[in-house]
Amino acid sequence: MKHILIIGGGFGGLSAAKRLRHADVRVTLLDRKNHHVFQPLLYQVATATLSPGDIAAPIRWILRRVRNARVLMGEATRIDVTARRVGLADGASLDYDYLIVASGSRHSYFGHNEWEQYAPGLKTLEDAIAIRRRILVAFEQAERETDPARQRALLTFAIVGGGPTGVELAGTLAEIAKQTLRDEFRSIDTTRARIVLIEAGPSILPTFPESLRRAAERSLERLGVEVRQKTTVTNVDAQGVTCNGGELLEAGTVVWAAGVAASPLVKTLGAPLDRAGRVIVQPDLSISGHPEVFVVGDAALSLQDGKPLPGVAQTAMQGAVHAADNILRLMRGEPTQPFVYRNLGNMAIVGRGSAVADLPWAKFSGLIGWLAWLFLHIVELIGFRNRVVVLFEWAVAYLTFQRGARLITGPVEGIGSQESGISAGQGSRNEPQAVSTKR
Repeated sequence: MKHILIIGGGFGGLSAAKRLRHADVRVTLLDRKNHHVFQPLLYQVATATLSPGDIAAPIRWILRRVRNARVLMGEATRIDVTARRVGLADGASLDYDYLIVASGSRHSYFGHNEWEQYAPGLKTLEDAIAIRRRILVAFEQAERETDPARQRALLTFAIVGGGPTGVELAGTLAEIAKQTLRDEFRSIDTTRARIVLIEAGPSILPTFPESLRRAAERSLERLGVEVRQKTTVTNVDAQGVTCNGGELLEAGTVVWAAGVAASPLVKTLGAPLDRAGRVIVQPDLSISGHPEVFVVGDAALSLQDGKPLPGVAQTAMQGAVHAADNILRLMRGEPTQPFVYRNLGNMAIVGRGSAVADLPWAKFSGLIGWLAWLFLHIVELIGFRNRVVVLFEWAVAYLTFQRGARLITGPVEGIGSQESGISAGQGSRNEPQAVSTKR
């Protein structure tokens, strides 16, 4: 049987594997992690609303009924399209007859990778846990701080990027400071925490209609979030964020939600790339000169009506299904078909009881948008257990204003353990090292 290799266990990779479940082929899905993460809810792990296990599931369990699929854990580092072989980080290799690359993306710092240690992005569970730790530790450090200026800086949170992730982070963080933690500290007033959302473009949520952008901005302002539009970040360091004009925003916590870049793996394909490192694919999602290789999701630049397709889960899922169908067409000796993306809409939650939803058949904001957001995200979550747990956690958070995952584990910078001799960034010999806030 022909061997189809899928790289990536995200939305795209899983969709491709499921599409091929009844085909007379061997399928191998390769991922460097053993779990799939529901990325639209990563920000809720970062803001202590949900635990990591609530939005993740083992890939093997998800594909347990796809009998012709094998799941391998490993990191692909190079692709030899001439030999039809994928090399792994441990020196092993996998041959293929057809290849689907759904390796996703990482956050981009636009040529300033040195900013990452001060402003982590949000793409993985490890990222979310690291950001959660930074946020919670900032309040703990502020409680102990005696210098008012330093205390103000610790209670200032800067979020760079006004897309859905940035908006959702800003709104939820404002609720944590002004509601969840309000009565828990004695030396600080958490309601005076400053949350600043920085967007370089003329408006937040640029892919949404203007009416929904304005509604989201009003909701953020009601929560006390400072929305700075047309503001370019020129530097990020230990002090905070420097914006255009040289203004320094002193912030104890900075989160990066401004840009993405394709996985570096796709560079080894030898195909043309755009400025973000995405592969410029053919209309059928294959790469030039190699009709047996398809690239989907955030790793691909695909145009429709002259415009790039959005980097959202639906693009990856629809593209992966189409790539799988085109492989089956090639096996039957039929010509491939161009990919046509069907826009199912965009959503972003702004805060408690407030969201914006741009659907093909309607546009919602406020409570109706929030209810639509809740329903669709529950439906899309993988696994009955996760749906039940997440629904319960959301209900508790809504009724009590509490977040159930506010745990800080492991040593943290500035709050070490003298008895154990553990300092910031160092692990105990007998205890596992928690995810570090430094990267």
